[in-house]
Order: sequence, then structure tokens, then C-alpha cells
Amino acid sequence: MKTLILWDIDGTLTLSGGAGMSALEAALKLEFGVERSLADIDYAGRTDSYIIRQILGKISLPDDDVHLKRFLEAYLKELPGALKNPGTRILPGVSAILTALSGHADYAQALLTGNVERGARIKLGHHGISHFFAFGAFADDSPSRNDLGPVALRRAKEKHGIDFAPGNIFVIGDTPHDIACGKVIGAKTIAVATGKYSVEELRAHHPTMVFADLSDTLAFLRSVGAVE
Repeated sequence: MKTLILWDIDGTLTLSGGAGMSALEAALKLEFGVERSLADIDYAGRTDSYIIRQILGKISLPDDDVHLKRFLEAYLKELPGALKNPGTRILPGVSAILTALSGHADYAQALLTGNVERGARIKLGHHGISHFFAFGAFADDSPSRNDLGPVALRRAKEKHGIDFAPGNIFVIGDTPHDIACGKVIGAKTIAVATGKYSVEELRAHHPTMVFADLSDTLAFLRSVGAVE
């Protein structure tokens, strides 16, 4: 095994049809009795803990660990129901790519996501693709996205007994934050314009490569060296 693929979830592997924001709004009302839209929250590419602390600040509640935990638990309770909406889906090409890489002895796949691990598993489990990822780095590990790459590498070594070379690590994501956190660990970065950012907006952050989407399975596998 020589190549490590680190995947973002939201906007990269799946779309949730607004489930995350709906679950946060429901949790806010359930736990704190506050009913308001969260459309003004900076969430794309951010970690769950960062997002929740933003929300707590906007409603003038302390953004301490006690309130964070209360909010997070309520959010995780609401999330499965929120995912049952018609806009929730696996993005084009994803299932084929995950399956192809899982059958390749030289490749390991893991998560590098702003979700807490339980939220990540709920989202991926909803689509039946959680089993592709034995480990990862999550918002539980740090509220800062740029801290998560080193965590993922440490867990990759624990899992596989390998120090993956930076040239053999790919971070896949749909936001500039994904590109930035990949660069922190010297990884190659593949941006995909299936979230809120266009190809042109992503290219401005100088990823290794950009795809409009992942529907061309062969092109993606070539980009990570899985086929010639």
C-alpha cells in the first residue's frame, strides 16, 4: 500500500439537501428554545464545532464546552430525520470510485471532514457508504480544519504501519478550506465543483487539479495514479 486518499463528505461525496442546516435549526429550537434561520452562518468547509460556536455567539450564549456539547447532541439527534429529504444523494461517480479504490491493494481511503465522527457516520450510513472508511480525522479532533490533516496521517500510520509520502497523499474536497488543509500536509489536492464553489473559484486557490464533478470515473482514477 502506498497511496492515501482523504475524502471530504459534504459537497464532495454526498449532498444532504440542507439536512445539516435543518438539523442545526431544529436543535437550536429544541435545546435552547431559539427559532431562527441559520442562512447567515459561514459553514462551507468549516468544522461542526466551529459552526456551532458561531451560532452560539450569534444568539448570545456562551460558546463554551457545555453549550457546545448540548447543541451537538441535539443536532445528532435531529440529523437522521433531516436526511430523509429528496435532495439527499450520493454525487455522480462517487460510488464507482470508492468501489474501484477499495479493490486496489495499493490504496487506502479515509475521511478528512469537518463533521464530528458520529455525524459523518450518520450521513455516510444513510447512503450505505460508511464501510469504505475505516478511519479519519473529524471535528472531534479540532475545530480548525487545518489541524485535521496531521491527525489523519497519524491514524493512517497506526492503521497501516506506513508513513505515506506527501506525493502519494490526495485530499479531495469541494471548498478552498479543503485545498488549504491538504497543502498544510504537503498533499496533492483535488478540488471538485459539486458544492457551492465553481471550477474557476476553486482553481484560484491553486489545487493540484479541479474537476467539475466526479462522473468520469476513469479520469479521476488516472488523476490519482490508480490506472494508466
